[in-house]
Amino acid sequence: MWLWYDTYENLNGGEKMSIALIVTIVLVMGVIFVNGWTDAPNAIATAVSTRVLRPNFAIGLAVIMNFLGALVMTYFNAQVAETISNIVNFEAQGLQAAQVALAASLFSIVVWAVAAWFFGIPTSESHALIAGLTGSAMALGGVAAVNMAEWSKVLVGLIVSTAIGFFGGYLITKLVVLCFRNVPRRKANKFFTYGQAFGAAANAFLHGAQDGQKFMGVFMLGLYYNNLAEKTGNGFTIPLWVMALCSLTMGLGTSVGGMKIIKSVGMDMVKLEVYQGFSADLSAAICLFLASVLGIPVSTTHTKTTAIMGVGASKRLSSVDWKIVKEMLFAWIMTFPGCGLIAYLMAKLFVAIF
Repeated sequence: MWLWYDTYENLNGGEKMSIALIVTIVLVMGVIFVNGWTDAPNAIATAVSTRVLRPNFAIGLAVIMNFLGALVMTYFNAQVAETISNIVNFEAQGLQAAQVALAASLFSIVVWAVAAWFFGIPTSESHALIAGLTGSAMALGGVAAVNMAEWSKVLVGLIVSTAIGFFGGYLITKLVVLCFRNVPRRKANKFFTYGQAFGAAANAFLHGAQDGQKFMGVFMLGLYYNNLAEKTGNGFTIPLWVMALCSLTMGLGTSVGGMKIIKSVGMDMVKLEVYQGFSADLSAAICLFLASVLGIPVSTTHTKTTAIMGVGASKRLSSVDWKIVKEMLFAWIMTFPGCGLIAYLMAKLFVAIF
């Protein structure tokens, strides 16, 4: 059931709540845009690095598939959005404080993501989102504000996506080499070229399915704290207009580009041949699809980069530029405490001011 009100006075908390809602929606759109800008290029990085797809065409493909992934997958299965909307509880100090703290968490994610993009480091927007929500909620209600039953899915996703991404990339590459050892190189490369183009599209689609849903869950929280949405069971019924708005915003963000991220993930970390790019895309797509169906929020960046590492390691460990890997690992590790701390401080500040 959806409740819409025509005037500010009918909103819980009056005009301040209306302004807080507007700010929250703008920030959610900003975070989704930044996600499409900085995170979505990971899906097409390998296809660009192996020259299967031209950069401009690949970005256009990612725009379309991100939009479709966020829209279609959410329509049929919104479990990831449900997990995100239940991962913390902002209501310890009332709905107005909850709305303000939610806005603070989104502000911290934008700061963190833009800083990562500036340095060309493919940090995970998913991890930043979870860290931001957790830090802000703890600013209001302490550790009790964290729903560990839902948070445990994040830890499971972190471990599982690493394992499936890395070992999947490693094993699929070994299997591909074995199966195509007697196939003429030109014929095999033709197959892998089409296969990798399809894999890039699938990864972009599943990126939209995963990350699009996560931010839709946050969007619904903003509406809920303003009495504009009601929970049904453990989650929300996400209306089509929210799906379309979030999907379109992510697509627009992707259209901005992201060659810095493509260079870091697809070119600098490992020098890939076409069959290796195909193996990395297939491994990442399998992991993301399983996680989306099971409602486990995983990092698309984390999954794709570990798959590329596994592919490189299948040839020899020295094929991987471990310096780049260390920088990425450091960024991933720092995201939880770093973005979480920013969100905690911002929530304290925003609640005190507003």
